[in-house]
Order: sequence, then C-alpha cells, then structure tokens
Amino acid sequence: MTEVGMQLRSVVKERRFAQSPEKVWRALTQKYLIADWLMANDFKPEVGHRFVLDAEWGQITCDVLAVEPQKFLSYSWQSQGLDSVVTWTLTSTADGTHLKMVQTGFGADQELAYRGATTGWTRFLDRLEVVVCDHD
Repeated sequence: MTEVGMQLRSVVKERRFAQSPEKVWRALTQKYLIADWLMANDFKPEVGHRFVLDAEWGQITCDVLAVEPQKFLSYSWQSQGLDSVVTWTLTSTADGTHLKMVQTGFGADQELAYRGATTGWTRFLDRLEVVVCDHD
C-alpha cells in the first residue's frame, strides 16, 4: 500500500491563556494535572516514555516523541485502530500563552474517530482552561 492519494485529516484546536507558558506546560505534563483535564495516566515528559491514558471506554497507548519544555510536546496516540500523533505548541504572547493542539492521522475510513476527537478535544481543552486557572 502506498501513501499516494491517501488523505489523512487532522483535528486542530487553539486556545489563548492569560497564564505563562510555564503554567500551561505544567498542566500538560504533570500526571496529576493531566488526570484532572484529560484522563488518568502514567505520563512523564521524557522522549521514549511509553504511557497509558485510561478512558471510560478503554485505554490509549502513547509514546512521548518530542519534548521542548514550555514550547513543544508530541506523543503518539493509539487506540481502537487509530494510530495518530498529538502535538502541543506553546507560544509566549504579550498577555500569556497561545496553545495549539494538533492530532494527525485520521484516515478517510475513520470518520467516527475524527468526529469524536473534534468534540472530545473541545471538552478536554475547556477542562484544561479550568485546571490552568485553578493552579495559577
């Protein structure tokens, strides 16, 4: 099978925070804070670390792919036939932090997963905002 003609889709979400990149980074990388906005986990911000996210419907297996503290985080996201990558980019702004989340790897035959991720990430980011504000 070749990749020619294969269209993979991505879910892209962006948020602005009044808090510094350091505070947003903490919520993205400390396992007890991740559990508050995303899922129970055994995350460590170390390249090569394999971790599991525990959802009500099952587990997501992940591997940390890249870490640049307070700037960039990327990990694989594998569950129920979806093999994707989640990337977080933090940019310092005059009034806080711009956060961009991209999940890539949705095939044309994964419409349900794509729609679920589109809605799910909106909810997760709403909760992330609360966690960042609560731990300001």
